[in-house]
Amino acid sequence: MLRLLILTTVANVLRVNSSTTVPITMALKAADFEVFGRVQGVFFRKYTKEQADKLGLRGWCKNTAQGTVLGHMQGPSDKVETMIHWLKTTGSPSSKIDKAEFRNQKDITEYTFENFSILRD
Repeated sequence: MLRLLILTTVANVLRVNSSTTVPITMALKAADFEVFGRVQGVFFRKYTKEQADKLGLRGWCKNTAQGTVLGHMQGPSDKVETMIHWLKTTGSPSSKIDKAEFRNQKDITEYTFENFSILRD
């Protein structure tokens, strides 16, 4: 009987704890990027957004007057690192990446964007 009482109490405590929202601390990272090469007119921004959405990243990307794609991303550190690799090596099927630069890489405590978007002129 005591064993049943203990199990019931533990089950109730777990049920209550699982229904409350507890903030989960995860390491978030932010980075600015600029990709050089044949990256305009080849759906690079579209594929960048798709990859960012797939990874659960937030931020933006846009074409520049200099023929590059500029952007900002935020998300879990491992996903940002995955995106950095993708921007350096993959891009869109018709793109040719000469180089990718990453600036202002830093740890953040919260998101400042709701999603990942393509900014247009």
